[in-house]
Amino acid sequence: MADPILVVDGLNAFYGGAQALEDVSFEMERESVAIIGRNGMGKTTLCQAIMGISPPHAKGSIRFAGHELLGMASYKIAALGIGYVPQGRRLFPSLTVDEHLRMVQSSSQGERRWTASAVYELFPRLAERKRNGGAELSGGEQQMLAIGRALLINPMLLVMDEPSEGLAPAIIENLIEVFRTLEQEGLAILLVEQNLGVATALAQRQLVMVAGSIFAETTARELASDPEAQRRFLGVEPLAH
Repeated sequence: MADPILVVDGLNAFYGGAQALEDVSFEMERESVAIIGRNGMGKTTLCQAIMGISPPHAKGSIRFAGHELLGMASYKIAALGIGYVPQGRRLFPSLTVDEHLRMVQSSSQGERRWTASAVYELFPRLAERKRNGGAELSGGEQQMLAIGRALLINPMLLVMDEPSEGLAPAIIENLIEVFRTLEQEGLAILLVEQNLGVATALAQRQLVMVAGSIFAETTARELASDPEAQRRFLGVEPLAH
């Protein structure tokens, strides 16, 4: 078996005196892994801890490609090869699509699979909107730009926090196909999702987060066929077969 690309071991995270993550541990190789759970279970805090984003105060260990991430600055974590697509996209309203992409590309070094031109090939709609500002884009276009921006660091691992949030079903289906293409190219994807259809369509491994802990590990097939687990862990109506 290949060595894991990401190892989270005994991770605890706090907001002041409130504990948000409790002894979170898991490993992943170059694969797609989904972390699912209801709101407030600690999924976004986990993403922030991996990326070195405050305010979480974290203890334990997060190792990526042999490097310990805890205590490392976010820009250094990104430079190691982790792309991040945050919940809510976090674009600059006054910057155009092209400015968003060129800004990241200009800071990248070394051999690059991903350039602004390659992002435009992946998302032709962005090429049509390249002179529009971030605030002028639709939700789907904003998500395409957020993903494209993350790809420009040429990551080995892509961490995505609720990428389907607020998007129309047709846009979600398009993004799932994009994610599958990226995985086939060898990109590892850590997907945080409440949308069970997206999570099970993309990742076979499903980690269920409850109250700041990894409560269970299951598979997309097992979860899709277990209506009671869907209600219990996500509070959703069962997936249609």
